[in-house]
Amino acid sequence: MHADVHHLLHTIAAAELHSRAGEFRLPRAGLRTRIGWTLVEVGLRLTAQGRDAAAPRAAAFRPA
Repeated sequence: MHADVHHLLHTIAAAELHSRAGEFRLPRAGLRTRIGWTLVEVGLRLTAQGRDAAAPRAAAFRPA
């Protein structure tokens, strides 16, 4: 097979596969946004737990 013909067939096959792949793609921006806000929520919960856990220890400490 001639190299130009092989390249042309490969280009056509790749374009067809690329067009079919669009049907199976997830909405990336929506997924990234949801994951980002989930991480923010987890971080806020962790800092709130740390603040609540640290408060009783600080209040219980009384210098002599």
